[in-house]
Amino acid sequence: MSRLLIVAFTSTDAHLSAGFATALGLPFDVLQFSGEAAITTGAETVFSGNQSELPCADSLAASIFAAASGYTHIASVSTMRGKDVMARVAGLLDAGMVTDVISVVDSKTYKRPIYAGSIIATVQSDSEITLITFRPSAFKPLASDKRSTVEELSLVAANLATKVGESIRGTSRPDLSQARVVVSGGRPLKDAETFERVIGGLADKLGGAVGATRAAVDSGIAPNELQVGQTGKIVAPDLYIAAGISGSTQHMAGIKDSKIIVAINKDGDAPIFEVADYGLVADLFEAIPDISKALDAS
Repeated sequence: MSRLLIVAFTSTDAHLSAGFATALGLPFDVLQFSGEAAITTGAETVFSGNQSELPCADSLAASIFAAASGYTHIASVSTMRGKDVMARVAGLLDAGMVTDVISVVDSKTYKRPIYAGSIIATVQSDSEITLITFRPSAFKPLASDKRSTVEELSLVAANLATKVGESIRGTSRPDLSQARVVVSGGRPLKDAETFERVIGGLADKLGGAVGATRAAVDSGIAPNELQVGQTGKIVAPDLYIAAGISGSTQHMAGIKDSKIIVAINKDGDAPIFEVADYGLVADLFEAIPDISKALDAS
């Protein structure tokens, strides 16, 4: 009998997974590593790891591998962590993997974007066990009246190839891939201090998350985990503000599902204006302080 295991690193991941699980149409359980057990997702059982801090990827993969028996499908939200961990699990299981799923055709067939989203490919898995990462923005969030059974889970002590040298806590801002508002900046921000002051400052006023282009990340202006785009995080907020971003194909692939896109760029011919709902041809170093002042006055 086919059965799905949802891998959730946090309770938010678990709730975001309910729409995909419903679309797949299989009975499912949730393996949740941290946060309060998500008991209203429609899962039959939530295996709760109850970790205050997530271990490294190979340790997570070992625990998923140990819990994989009896499941034909194992799925996770398509984040950088999800892709990292699930690829390791696929290797341990010698199983096929489909990434960035945006639609379910049947239990073996899925649709996913390729070529920066310009083409939608239909992919069929012939593997006995299929590993899947999916974009939660493509599946309608669902709540269930059914309450799951909760079972405590002990993590597997893995022979780790990775050692954690230092753990750095992030800010209290919303998670980038799940935020309703995202403010992103590009290479014109010059340095990390300016990026945080200008882009981070506006994001904080709006209660939003901070994003960055690959160029900004490669230049050391912004940390890797803030990268938005084809090779970074895929976002679908209610409001996406792009400051000093020209609008490369790779970046646009990561923001195309945003409900409203606002572009601020002093180059009136920048490609991002072709897809923006609202555009402001202006120097971001003048425009963003003016926006911040208007927000303070409102």
